[in-house]
Amino acid sequence: MGMTDGVDKAAAQAAGMEPDRLGALIDHLDATYLASGKLAHMQLLVSRDEQPVLAAARGAARATGEPLRDDALFRIASMTKPITSVAFMMLVEEGKVALDTPVTDVIPEFADLRVGRGNRARPKQVMRMIDLLRHMSGLTYGLQRQTPIDARYRQLGLDEFQQKRTSDEFIADLARLPLEYSPGERWIYSVSTDVLGVVVERLSGMDLDAFFRARIFDPLGMIDTGFVLRDDQVERMTDAWRLNEDGERVIADLGARSGWRRQGRFLSGGGGLVSGVSDYHRFARMLLRGGELDGARLLRPDTVAMMRDNQLPGGSDLARYSTGMFSEADYNGVGFGLGFAMDLKSQEYYWGGVFSTFFWIDPIERLIGLFMTQLLPSSAYPVRADLRAGVRASIVDHRGVQTR
Repeated sequence: MGMTDGVDKAAAQAAGMEPDRLGALIDHLDATYLASGKLAHMQLLVSRDEQPVLAAARGAARATGEPLRDDALFRIASMTKPITSVAFMMLVEEGKVALDTPVTDVIPEFADLRVGRGNRARPKQVMRMIDLLRHMSGLTYGLQRQTPIDARYRQLGLDEFQQKRTSDEFIADLARLPLEYSPGERWIYSVSTDVLGVVVERLSGMDLDAFFRARIFDPLGMIDTGFVLRDDQVERMTDAWRLNEDGERVIADLGARSGWRRQGRFLSGGGGLVSGVSDYHRFARMLLRGGELDGARLLRPDTVAMMRDNQLPGGSDLARYSTGMFSEADYNGVGFGLGFAMDLKSQEYYWGGVFSTFFWIDPIERLIGLFMTQLLPSSAYPVRADLRAGVRASIVDHRGVQTR
């Protein structure tokens, strides 16, 4: 590909980007996050018009020092959510469900849900499928650490990665707890997409792993993405780290003995997948192209356009509706669609995972950015803002305003 220090100079120039600025971005990330020891490794891919202009893999994949490979595998956590959202919208296109379908039509266990810590009040509005997609369902995450309700989520382990539950058991446990608020009232980052994954399972008659493989991964050629790490993939699986109370980086999950090797876990539509840069780039290309890649069409262009449009009431931003402490997005000037956050000014849409992975798509500049590393929590460092600003500053030839 003619990469020099990770930058394809000819491809970058042909795509209207400044190679030296892209190179400076890699150097900045290297010095700020790797050389300093804040991150163990990073893999970065930037493409324009689907052609890679920057591809870099730096640092140690594991604590034992093996260099990060181009085909390394990562726990993508909440970057699973856009995939689950696409799966659901495929079923919408098939007429099996609609955005305004009451969730209880598919999850009858939710028929007697109450609201608030008193667990007495009935919801003012019915929970609809769109509320799951846009995190306005009233459900929460235990890691929000704000209320007695999310404390019960923690006690039950409802947002742990290695849950030993069936999908039905997950729903049954969730149905015992009250909602934080009535559906449609507030935005809070939550297990909503895990519930959406169960909806996909029940409507399709397939478990989420089988549905993803048959309907998304195989058609898109995503050969490395799945809920369970295969034996032939183990040597490519990275270690994952977390920051302890002293701000030190310690091991959270070993690649060689990863919990993702174990069968029989809950298939989390909100955070369960392992993937790599090459695979996720194919998924992002499908979205950029309006739902199709290499002859495989998953969604119609108008469906993808709706997913990346702001679906918050009145076109507001997250600052108006959010009540949570934790999210994979900022709040001011940020809307939320059907599975993604979006910058209301630039129209970039994006999401990340709690291990600090991140992707964004700019439909106007025809640009995709992917960043993979493995550090809990994702809020530790401002690497995502550095990334987007550095890539944006590298664009020389700006594209015109997109028409719909």
